[in-house]
Amino acid sequence: MAPGGAEVAGGAGQAVRGPGAAPQAARRRAGGDPVKALLHRHRELCERAVDPLEIAAGLEAHGITDRTAARFRHRDVFSLAEELYARSPRGEHTGVQPERVPAGASAFRGFGYALLPGAVGLGAAAAGVVWAGAAAVVVTVAALVWPGRTAGGRVPWGLYLLAAAVVGWAVHRHGTALGVGLALAVAPAHLVAEAFGAKARARLAGSRALEEFADRARPLFLAAAALFTAAAAGAAALAGAPPGAAVPLALLLFLTRLLLRHGARGGPVAAALALALVPFPAAVLVAAAGLLVQALLVLPRASAHARP
Repeated sequence: MAPGGAEVAGGAGQAVRGPGAAPQAARRRAGGDPVKALLHRHRELCERAVDPLEIAAGLEAHGITDRTAARFRHRDVFSLAEELYARSPRGEHTGVQPERVPAGASAFRGFGYALLPGAVGLGAAAAGVVWAGAAAVVVTVAALVWPGRTAGGRVPWGLYLLAAAVVGWAVHRHGTALGVGLALAVAPAHLVAEAFGAKARARLAGSRALEEFADRARPLFLAAAALFTAAAAGAAALAGAPPGAAVPLALLLFLTRLLLRHGARGGPVAAALALALVPFPAAVLVAAAGLLVQALLVLPRASAHARP
C-alpha cells in the first residue's frame, strides 16, 4: 500500500482513489456545466417562471449581472435566463390554476377604486362637514395600501402609518383644501403608475441586456414623474390648495406608491416620510427629491418589474 493509503493499484492497472478524490472529481464535473449548479440554486424561481424574462429579473434581484453571466458562458443575463428556462422542468407545478380576472375588468375596477378618494374628499368638503380634512387624509393614505407590498411580500403597515402622519400634519397646517387636492391626485397617480408599469414591462421584453433595459426605463420613469407632477398641480388648483405644499407632498406619495408596488425595500421610503415630518418649510420638498433619486436607482432594474 502506498504511504497514507492515497491509492491502491487495481487489477486492471487503474488506481483506486482515496476518500479526498471524490469531491475533487465532483467539482471538476460541476465546473464542466456551471449552469447546472445555478439551476439547482434557483430551482424554485426557474420552475415557477412563466417566461425567461421572469427568470432574468429574479437573477438580477439576486445580484447576477451581465458581467456575472459571462462566467456561465453567456453574453448577458437574458441569454442565461433562456437556457435556465429551457432546462427547467415544470411538471411539478401544473396543478389547477386560480381563475384569472380579465385584464380589462381588473383595470376598470382599479380605476374605479382610484376615483373614490377624490369623490369622498371633494364631497365632504363641499358638504362643509367638520371632518372633511380627516376624511381626505384617510382615503388618500388608503389609496396607497391596495397596491403596496415590500420586497418580502409583507404589508408595510408602519409605512402607511408614517404616510398618514405626514398627510395629517400637512392638512393640519395648510387646511382641508390640501387634503382634497391630494385625494383628487389619486386617480392620475393610478393611471400614470399603471401606464409606467405596462410600458416598462414591454421595454423589458424588447431588451437583450440589463444595461439596455435600464437605459430605456430611466427616461420612461422621468416622464411618468413629470406627468404626475403636472396632474398633481392641476388637482391642487381644482381644490384651491397651495401648490407649493400640495405638489411636493403628492409627488412623495406617488413615489412611495411606485416603490412599494415594485417591491422596493421600505427603509429609504421610511426615511423620506420621516424627513417630511421635520418642521421646516422645505422638508417635504427635500424628502420628495431624495425619494426621486432612490426611485431613479431602483425602478430601471429588471427585477422591479417581475410579476408579483
